[in-house]
Amino acid sequence: MAESVTVARPYAQAVFRLAREEGALAEWSGRLGRLAVIAGDPEMERVIGNPEIPARRLAELFGSLSGEPENRELASFIRELAENRRFDVLAEIRAVFESLKDEDEGVQEAMIASAFPLDEKQLSALLKTLEAHFDSRLQGRVEVDPSLIGGVRVQVGDRVFDASVRGKLDAMAEALKN
Repeated sequence: MAESVTVARPYAQAVFRLAREEGALAEWSGRLGRLAVIAGDPEMERVIGNPEIPARRLAELFGSLSGEPENRELASFIRELAENRRFDVLAEIRAVFESLKDEDEGVQEAMIASAFPLDEKQLSALLKTLEAHFDSRLQGRVEVDPSLIGGVRVQVGDRVFDASVRGKLDAMAEALKN
């Protein structure tokens, strides 16, 4: 995984610079998402891995499936991937691009551990409250952790906000020791 991210990073950075200059971050996010889905299809994986299929043909195939075959920048990007046989790292290219985009837009990822599953409405309300607390736009990723007993524990970067029952019990135990 680390090796494929290393390979993907320069492609993602180049696309990010281009998208930012064009003011088209959202459009490129969608394009990379579509290309990653195409490349992840089991039949396409076999085609991509077939060394007998010329790069030009792969580029034409991806271009026709991209939804924007006339877009010059996209076609150039696809040709570059084809010539270097890098369609297999499109998911990583997309992930690095999204990370760069989030950073540019001031969005941070919030790792939310919850004692119970959260529905969309609960998550939205929680993120709104957390954005005020962390003074940043947040994108949440929730993991259920029953050991918390109740509440949530949130990590944004190196900052942690623990509003779990387990966290409060641990704090009380520590206070009683002192």
